[in-house]
Amino acid sequence: MAAAAANLAGRPGVRVVVIGDPGTGKSSLVVAVATEQFPENVPKVMPHTRLPADYFPDRVPITIVDTSSSPEQKPKLIAECQAADAVVLTYACDRLSTLDRLSSYWLPELRRIQLKAPVIVVGCKLDLRDDQQNSLEQTMAPIMQAFREIETCIECSALRQIQVPEVFYYAQKAVLHPTAPLFDQEAQSLKPRCVRALKRIFILCDHDRDGALSDVELNDFQVRCFSAPLQPTEISGVKRVVQEKMPEGVNDSGLTLTGFLFLHALFIEKGRLETTWTVLRKFGYDNEIKLRDEFIPTSVKRAPDQTVELTNEVIDYLKGIFNMFDIDNDEALLPSELDDLFSTAPENPWTSDLYKDSAERNVLGGLSLEGFLSKVF
Repeated sequence: MAAAAANLAGRPGVRVVVIGDPGTGKSSLVVAVATEQFPENVPKVMPHTRLPADYFPDRVPITIVDTSSSPEQKPKLIAECQAADAVVLTYACDRLSTLDRLSSYWLPELRRIQLKAPVIVVGCKLDLRDDQQNSLEQTMAPIMQAFREIETCIECSALRQIQVPEVFYYAQKAVLHPTAPLFDQEAQSLKPRCVRALKRIFILCDHDRDGALSDVELNDFQVRCFSAPLQPTEISGVKRVVQEKMPEGVNDSGLTLTGFLFLHALFIEKGRLETTWTVLRKFGYDNEIKLRDEFIPTSVKRAPDQTVELTNEVIDYLKGIFNMFDIDNDEALLPSELDDLFSTAPENPWTSDLYKDSAERNVLGGLSLEGFLSKVF
């Protein structure tokens, strides 16, 4: 499964603000990504720089905003950060004092101004890095543990043109394919709203309703989301990976819901968030994992003297839904059965104050068919 190159996020552009201590290489980084060469004479602060839509596969242009670290420019720096979609925070690989300043000044300051944008920490001047220093992973692990707002870390060299485009690719990716709505870093698991959305998608793709995606259904899913079929060897490979890690993720009929969810958690853990976001967006979800307005029926418009009634066909359909989720056949939907009914929705809408007491329930809290139909209507 791989994401197709397209602007599925629906954004006109991404604004990346570059901050950090003086002399850490901010402006050289901006010039290097724009010109693909190292500048001999760099202005103290670069003017706004634009990377065109075709610079990266997501086809969303990037505006890079360089900043000054001087105290008199602090109000402007704060304003730029608050208007940013992502922040690139730099330190110099050859000056450990600038690394220390991340935790002692910059990251606490971003918290103080209540920054909502993701932060990409960038070690510049990689060509001057002491080989005896700890690896990037060892250096950044405690900092990332303390400051969860850091999306990722990377080292680069503007002089040697090492990983310069990647800095802004990761910044763009953090905006277009954010981690926070999908994955709980503390629990290392998919967030409930993401699980519910993926469950709905799984059910929609399980055409024969056997609780598993067959090879044909998996291929249809792949074509719908990524406009490219899966080869039989690729399908076998996907199922093998799932089965090795989670045996219940595959059965004789194909990939189960458990396996489907495991695959997406695996994509996210490996940094392939664009895959899961492509799937969600193809099925109508926005960046908050809510169905977009065009996927939700609008309310019926009627004149003051008009009434609206459910047709017999709709009533029969709703009765079928009621019976499907009435697992114990007691002619009432218990709270647990209602939770199951709404398990593919962002949340159970009938728990809100507006609907909470709008229909009678039995002594066990069960909702009768009549009560069910009245709430639907």
